Amino acid sequence: MIPVVETKAVSDDVASAFEDFARAFEAFKDANDTRLSEIETRLASDVVTDEKLARIDTALDDAKRRLDRLALDRSRPPLGGNPDTQRDPAQAEHKSAFHAYVRSGEATGLKRLEEKALSAGSGPDGGYLVPDTVEREVLRRLANVSPIRAISSVRVISGGQYKRAFSTAGPATGWVGETAARPQTASPTLSEMSFPAMELYAMPAATQTLLDDAVVDIESWIAEEVESAFAEQESAAFVTGDGVNKPKGFLATETVENEIWEWGRLGTVNTGGAAFPTSNPSDVLVDLIYTLKSGYRQNAAFVMNRKTQSAIRRFKDDNGQYLWAPPASIGQAATLMGFPVVEAEDMPDIALNACPIAFGDFKRGYLVVDRAGLRVLRDPYSAKPYVLFYTTKRVGGGVQDYAAIKLLKFAA
Repeated sequence: MIPVVETKAVSDDVASAFEDFARAFEAFKDANDTRLSEIETRLASDVVTDEKLARIDTALDDAKRRLDRLALDRSRPPLGGNPDTQRDPAQAEHKSAFHAYVRSGEATGLKRLEEKALSAGSGPDGGYLVPDTVEREVLRRLANVSPIRAISSVRVISGGQYKRAFSTAGPATGWVGETAARPQTASPTLSEMSFPAMELYAMPAATQTLLDDAVVDIESWIAEEVESAFAEQESAAFVTGDGVNKPKGFLATETVENEIWEWGRLGTVNTGGAAFPTSNPSDVLVDLIYTLKSGYRQNAAFVMNRKTQSAIRRFKDDNGQYLWAPPASIGQAATLMGFPVVEAEDMPDIALNACPIAFGDFKRGYLVVDRAGLRVLRDPYSAKPYVLFYTTKRVGGGVQDYAAIKLLKFAA
């Protein structure tokens, strides 16, 4: 009966957080409407109203953070007692051997398993592979925490690099009659895109007392410890990474004004200055949306940080309706003009020549490459009395369709 009570308590917390968030947004709208009314009547807003709106805006962001955290915690099932492991003797053997290695440093079982699998990996070579259940859980958690990974295409590879061909000029085609001659078509012009997987590491530490405690779920502990470290590094790389020993972020891609867009660059829409236009500021967002071809708009989303989202939250349409809308239910994203808003704190703030807003179909536009295998190397010597667990995974990424993502650039 205890798990039922805990689940109910968590659900109640999430529902309460969602209600708090909804109430905060209603208070935000009321305060902003008052500010706009003061501007219309006095040509300036009252200082007290501005301060009140700023406080409510901050409270709204805090409520959203709490809601996101509770919703994420609720979506994490425990790793212990996984039914797949119980049914598969090989997985059960790997799990048992891994537990012995993590808790006491006994690597005989893992060495035997990797010899049976004809694996060249060993402790001196960089650690031992974790059980599949742990790797799947880490990747699932990363999909929930890492914003760009959550909306991009993800491909698992067994080598160190993923290559794909793309056509720079498709084959010639045409319409013909049923009995008309079929002229020979031109050959397609192909080029190759390469996505290398770079090494990402985390080094959680534990006391020997924690490892000796049989009640502690070691698999879950490792997943939790590396989750935030991996997600933080991944998120930054997928946005701004330079491609040197890390994935190449989409903002590191060369840009060009969309009127002269060409393959290999990302198209931009300029705002006309270092801030949104004073008159009809949302028009540039409309331009950004319709710069994207209709085939990409169907699954498109906005990507921006929380500070930029705060500025856009005040925009209205011609009918006085707010363009930004809170999530319709728990677990869903806020929307802007009907499109989901993805919060990526590594996106830049609004500034001259910055691109703080991206819009596009990231499933088609950005590719994340995961090399199969998550490794752990136990180190009880470097930080006595703590035991370090040097945990590594290999991941890469980059733009795979330059027509699927557009950027809003604050420039003349």
